[in-house]
Amino acid sequence: MVDLNIAEILYPSGKVKCRYARYLSEDGTRWIRHGPYRAHHENSQLASEGTYVNGKEDGLWRDYHSNAQLAAEGSYRDGVEVGDWLYWNDDGSACG
Repeated sequence: MVDLNIAEILYPSGKVKCRYARYLSEDGTRWIRHGPYRAHHENSQLASEGTYVNGKEDGLWRDYHSNAQLAAEGSYRDGVEVGDWLYWNDDGSACG
């Protein structure tokens, strides 16, 4: 069992840019993302959400426009995009 640490990266304004769970590599040289990941636009709206497993994106991920409209949705497996991804404009209409 690894000890998870919650990291927050802030904008210069002090607002949260992203928050994620991580653990220290066995050799102690780097942090590895593991668990939920959430990024925010500077206006505090959610920008991206998904999950890391041992440093790689895994499962469903969603990206959002700064007006909170869904921008993209798709899945990763072991850090690689898989399946079909869907994309939307900031007015909610489908891209393409």
